[in-house]
Amino acid sequence: MEEHLGLTGWSADGEGIGGVLKVRVEDFRVEEIARIPALDPKGRFTVVRATLNNWETNRYLNRLARACGISRKRVFSSGMKDKRAVTTQILVIDSPQSKVERVGIADSTIEVLGRTHQKIGMSDHDGNRFTITVRGCCDLDGSPIDGKEAMRRVRVMQSSMSERMRADAFPNWIGPQRFGATRPVTPEVGRAVIEDDYKGACNLYLGMSGHNSSEDAAAFRAMWRKTEDPQSCLEIIPGYLGYERGMLERLTKDPENWLGAYKSLPHSLQLLTIHSLQSLTFNHALAGRLASGLSLVEPELGDLVAPMQANGRIDVSKMAIVSESNLERCRRNCRLGRLAVTGPLPGGSAVFAQGQPGEIEHRALEDTGLVDVDWNVPRIPRLTSSGTRRPLAVPFRSFSVEEAPELPDSSTSEKWERGPGDTDRWHSDGASLRLRFELPPGTYATVLMRELMKSPLDHY
Repeated sequence: MEEHLGLTGWSADGEGIGGVLKVRVEDFRVEEIARIPALDPKGRFTVVRATLNNWETNRYLNRLARACGISRKRVFSSGMKDKRAVTTQILVIDSPQSKVERVGIADSTIEVLGRTHQKIGMSDHDGNRFTITVRGCCDLDGSPIDGKEAMRRVRVMQSSMSERMRADAFPNWIGPQRFGATRPVTPEVGRAVIEDDYKGACNLYLGMSGHNSSEDAAAFRAMWRKTEDPQSCLEIIPGYLGYERGMLERLTKDPENWLGAYKSLPHSLQLLTIHSLQSLTFNHALAGRLASGLSLVEPELGDLVAPMQANGRIDVSKMAIVSESNLERCRRNCRLGRLAVTGPLPGGSAVFAQGQPGEIEHRALEDTGLVDVDWNVPRIPRLTSSGTRRPLAVPFRSFSVEEAPELPDSSTSEKWERGPGDTDRWHSDGASLRLRFELPPGTYATVLMRELMKSPLDHY
């Protein structure tokens, strides 16, 4: 799975600490770093700070919209957060403040901040602040390690990353959540969509098997692969597979309308299927660059560099190609954090690097089967993508690590309850560490944790 998703190689030397994330929901906390929109008592919109406990963002926003009696399109957020986590973010709601104040949704709190004339859009925040607990630290052979040794290894790998990259930076891989960590179905659905094969897209979304799936989900997906009978599958589908249920209900009413069934998915999830397909190429290009020995932070001839903004985003409208005449200047500005070396998210108007960096990028296109793709989606034009670029490396700030307390008597994940399997790398007697850091928007905390843990992909 790691090879398929392009998540291969490391920027840091070291043994890793092993372990597993999200043993408890509270072990993964994300707080959005965002400016509150300008408040005005006469504003049309209500601004809130919402804290969610184990809510998938899309599902929560749908539930919030229903509670306010409005369309989902009238609830605005600047990012999607992890599900099995405690997350805090700013939302703007096109609904009267009095109505929002009466909303009560289980496992969430809403703090009304006031009214505003301003909406917010995707990535309008400045970053995210993470507090993450990794539990069950152990050696490669599965032997538990104590807190002192685990913390020593973290410091060694942090130093190694600093030497190879620059102070406090790491590879900007697109994390497993974008693809589906244990069932990487999302990019393959996107591939079917750009091929105008909506039956294939629905069959994949409903029927593709996953790694370590629950018995009821595996049985449902097996029945779909065998029968393609929406009514029979509705009788056994687990309650938590809400998007699949919506797709089946649409097919029950209109059995051959595969396009309509696909469009029953939330708009943001439809867009994610395309973005995750693009992300495959980016990850493979980044992995190829690491394997070739080229730096992720210091440009080579032919690279495309872009100005780095204070919040870690890049300005792709001001990209420049690195040539003999500007090579040293670009390298100096990259070292100072003013410029970033970029990698490709392919699309209809995508630009690619030249020279050796360009060869690596085109090889990534070949490896992901996207060389001759037409990114135009005529039947759902809003999914058409022109492509863009993304930094190959990003900074992290305010990093700290400490030993975390032992688990109190509280609910733990199924993985923890089952105990480690043959291919796992964690031990219930191993140390627990709590790490804190801040990342730019669009950057995956699990990717930084992967560098430090070196655990299998389904441990994040």
